[in-house]
Amino acid sequence: MKSRKRLTKTVMTLLMFLMITTPISVMADDYLRGDVDVDGKVTLADVTSLIDYLLNGTWQDTDTMQLGIQSFSVNGVTFKMVNVEGGVFMMGAWDGYSDEQPVHQVTLSDYSIGQTEVTQELWEAVMGSNPSTFKGLSTRPVDGISWDDCQVFIARLNSLTGENFRLPTEAEWEYAARGGKYSKCYLYPGSDNLDEVAWYSSNSFSVTYPVGLKKPNELGLYDMAGELWEWCYDWYGSPYSSEDQVNPVGPETGEYHVIRGGYYSAGTQQCRVSHRGGAWAYSAYCFGLRLVL
Repeated sequence: MKSRKRLTKTVMTLLMFLMITTPISVMADDYLRGDVDVDGKVTLADVTSLIDYLLNGTWQDTDTMQLGIQSFSVNGVTFKMVNVEGGVFMMGAWDGYSDEQPVHQVTLSDYSIGQTEVTQELWEAVMGSNPSTFKGLSTRPVDGISWDDCQVFIARLNSLTGENFRLPTEAEWEYAARGGKYSKCYLYPGSDNLDEVAWYSSNSFSVTYPVGLKKPNELGLYDMAGELWEWCYDWYGSPYSSEDQVNPVGPETGEYHVIRGGYYSAGTQQCRVSHRGGAWAYSAYCFGLRLVL
């Protein structure tokens, strides 16, 4: 016990000195298991976690402490939901396509959104089958699913978990893609450099990849651009209403449902945070989903 206390004191002294004097400019995944703050500096939470790991062999995920991440398991498959603090933002783009206008004020309540797109292993754990075109790695996002398929999946997931998962509204999707209250006003979700955050036409070789390999955005969300189009709850309507809105859910009816984020063969324009698309509910080609709770 005394040796542990001495080790704790020694490690705390050393790491506190490093935290105060040394900015660490490294990729998060290469340092302290990814647990550095957004400025690339070691935080007090990182120090606490490291000491606990050295003494007890357990690791407290500082992302969970800082961002509020909930973990859920279904038939042995675990997935994470990131808490998003609601707020006010300007939705759309002044210099975007006509359906991204007019820019208007939206107010959202708190919600949680999937840290990644739904993976093939999670889909199979719930549905018992895998409809994806790009198989071989179970942590790839499930593809080849329609909006209607998503509703069946979500109903079964809710039955298994007792939760109330659903598709994001278009406003919830864009607010999360922009980084919520942590937004740095990037052109793409998490960066102005698309290669950092997305699998798209210039780097994907027209296939999907395991989720979470690219840099996350300000909320810690992965693959919000590229990879697969993500279904939203709303009917697609164009142009936007110019009125301020609170928790909007889109038009009452429509021909298409909203898709967001671009996909593995998308160009740069389709991967912008404000870009919008629409597809028939039965379409399934290059579509995936991200959960909201």
